[in-house]
Amino acid sequence: MLHKFFRKDPLILVPYRTYGTPQHLYVLGRALEDKKLKIDQKQSIFRTIKNTYKQLESDEIRFADIELEVSEDLPKIHFQANSEGYFKVDKNFDNDFSTMTDDEGWMSYFLSFAEHLTDREIENGNVFQGEVLIPPKTAKFGVISDIDDTILETGVTSFVKWRVLHNTIFKNVYDRIPLEGASDFYTKLHSGIEENQNPVFYLSNSPWNLYQYLKLFLDSNNFPKGPILLRNIKTPFDRTEKAEKPHKQKEILNILKTYPGLNFILIGDSGEHDPNIYTEIAAQFPHRILAIYLRSVKHKRKMKRVQAIIDNYKTTPMLMVNKSEEAENHAREMGWIK
Repeated sequence: MLHKFFRKDPLILVPYRTYGTPQHLYVLGRALEDKKLKIDQKQSIFRTIKNTYKQLESDEIRFADIELEVSEDLPKIHFQANSEGYFKVDKNFDNDFSTMTDDEGWMSYFLSFAEHLTDREIENGNVFQGEVLIPPKTAKFGVISDIDDTILETGVTSFVKWRVLHNTIFKNVYDRIPLEGASDFYTKLHSGIEENQNPVFYLSNSPWNLYQYLKLFLDSNNFPKGPILLRNIKTPFDRTEKAEKPHKQKEILNILKTYPGLNFILIGDSGEHDPNIYTEIAAQFPHRILAIYLRSVKHKRKMKRVQAIIDNYKTTPMLMVNKSEEAENHAREMGWIK
C-alpha cells in the first residue's frame, strides 16, 4: 500500500485554444501532472476549494520533449517545453491549413510526449487533441474581448482584490453568472449579418492555471468558441526580463499583426487598464479599430476618469455602456449585426 501513496500522478499535455493563418501555426500549452480535475454542477464548496487548489498548485513537467502532428501527410514537429512546462510553436508553413478546418475555421492537431517515460503513466494513450482557429474568408471583422468584469464579474476593482480571490476560490464555475446579455451579444457579433463566422478572441490577466475554469465558463454559457489568451504569472525567483508592454496590449497587437486585412471591435471594462490600452491601440491603428465598448463598473473615481478619456477621444467610436443592449444597438446601427 505504501507504494500507492507515493505513486506519482499520470502525465498530460494541456493545449490551449489559439489561432493561426492558412500558413502559420501558433500553438500554446503546458506539460503537467494530471491532478484529475473534476468540476461538477452540484459539487460541494469543499470540492470547489479542492479543485481551485489543484489548478493553482500545478506540477509542471520541465523540458518535456513533445511532438505535434497536424496530418499524417505532414512530418511531425518536435519541440521542447520550458522550465515551467509551457510550450509554444510559432511557425510558418508552405501548406494551406484552411483546407483542414471545419465550417467555423477550427483545425485539430495532436500532441504527444516524444519519448514514453517508462516509469510514468501517460493519460489518453499519449495523444492529446488541440485546436487552432484559422478565421474563414467569410469573416468581416474580429472581436477582441476582455473576460474580467466584461463578461464575467470578478471584482477586479474591489479593495485589495478580495472579491477576485473569493469568486475564484469559493464559487463553482457553474454558479458564475455572465454579465447580462453578454453571451447573446457576442453570438450576434460572431454571426454578423450573413453568418460570417467573425472570430472572437478572449483575453484575461488570469494565470494559465485557470484556463480550464474559464474555458468551461465560456462554453457552458454559450459564448462563441474562440482562442483564450491568459498569462504566465512570474514568481519571485523568475529572472526573465519584464515584458515591454502589458499582457493584453501585447496580445492585441499580435492579433492585429496576424490578420492585417481584418478590422476589430474591442470590448473591455472601465475598471482597470482597458481604456488606456484600447485608446493607445486605436490611435496606432485608427482605420482598423471599428469601435471600443467599455462596460461600466461600480467605482465612481474610475468611472469619472474613464468618462474624461471618452469625452476627449475622437479617433474611434467609444462607448461606455451599462448594459450589453446599448452596445448591441450601436453595432446594429453600424450594420455589423442583424
